[in-house]
Amino acid sequence: MLKRVITISREYGSGGRTVGKMVAERLGYKFYDRELIQMVANKSGFALEFIEESGEYAATGSLLYGLSVGGLYTQAGFTPETLPPADKVQILQNNIIRELAEKDPCVIVGRSADYILRERKDCFNVFIHAPLEQRVKRAIEEYGLPAKNAEKAIAKKDKGRASQYRHYTDQVWGMADNYHMTLNSGYFSLEQCCDIIVSMVK
Repeated sequence: MLKRVITISREYGSGGRTVGKMVAERLGYKFYDRELIQMVANKSGFALEFIEESGEYAATGSLLYGLSVGGLYTQAGFTPETLPPADKVQILQNNIIRELAEKDPCVIVGRSADYILRERKDCFNVFIHAPLEQRVKRAIEEYGLPAKNAEKAIAKKDKGRASQYRHYTDQVWGMADNYHMTLNSGYFSLEQCCDIIVSMVK
């Protein structure tokens, strides 16, 4: 079966976003990264910066998103109007991701899309990682991070993504069992990662 939806989860500095964009261009698929964040901001009325941050860090004191699926938010006294802001964003984002997956073949970067679309048979989930020294090099040269703080900034980003993923999915971010494929972009070039994903998807 041709996979209509590809999700790219990635360590910070691994080049995962670039790989995702390359795959989308090669396959003629829609590409969603910051575009998705903008959609959520437009529909929610929250600031773009808040939407972006909520995708990187778990909100403290918020219930697991999974509770809302079982209706336990209501049992706990929450209503759509009284949900914590970060949870409102997460629920809206999940709905948008599902809508996008139904609409067109696409590549979605981050935002726990692999978990949100886990029931789809036409979805292919990839995790991109790389050795720390290579991620530091990319973060400095391509992302413009100051060399002095690059390693600390990368660790903070990855910790935030792992925490947010655990909070809303109860899964371990980056664990191979949660994805169809993991790729080391320090061993393979970004172009080779793209080639491998495209060949597997087809």
